[in-house]
Amino acid sequence: MISFKRPDGTSVEAYLIEPANPTNAPGVVVIQEWWGLDDEIKNVANRLAKAGYRTLVPDLYRGKLALAANEAEHLMNDLNFGDAASQDIRGAVQYLKATGSTKVAVTGFCMGGALTVLSAGLVPECDGTVVWYGYPPLEYVDAPAIKKPMLAHWALHDEFFSIAGVDQLEEKLKAAGATYDFQRYDAKHAFANPKSDARGLPPLQYNPAAADLAWERTMTFLKTQLTP
Repeated sequence: MISFKRPDGTSVEAYLIEPANPTNAPGVVVIQEWWGLDDEIKNVANRLAKAGYRTLVPDLYRGKLALAANEAEHLMNDLNFGDAASQDIRGAVQYLKATGSTKVAVTGFCMGGALTVLSAGLVPECDGTVVWYGYPPLEYVDAPAIKKPMLAHWALHDEFFSIAGVDQLEEKLKAAGATYDFQRYDAKHAFANPKSDARGLPPLQYNPAAADLAWERTMTFLKTQLTP
């Protein structure tokens, strides 16, 4: 765990993992699901580091973790999304750039996916975004401000983030002339999280085939956007 400064000067704790060769390595900021900075999101960061990326996961909940859905919902509802995107996530991107990464992307899952969509418009230093099955209320999406490419993975049978909303978001990005690649999977919400089936929530389901394909596409996208 390290701490970095937000643009407003306050400090945020974060999980940092470096690749085997960190010198000039590109960076990725990973945004948690609504559960918090848990082992599963650290595993994602570790996978990215193994693939050669300096990876930083800001602790948006300031040390709190949720085990049950009602706790997670409470923590998520207490989070100021605009502040998290424009301060925590922007500060994380700035930290990686200040410490050696020339290019940095943002990726996030579920609630973190929604925050990734927001940060695409609120973090000018970001060089690309990868969204995993989450979007904010569409009136908060500043599509004309999204200047860097976005890859997004959506679940066709998502009970939390409807595919109809995904279609509306796509229309909004298209109208603004944004560069985006929306991939839709025959899967349920949180299909890339191996712990989904153990949560006891019927809308969640791990889908290894969809998860592997989405990860492969993510690796291709990050390589294209972040390496010279």
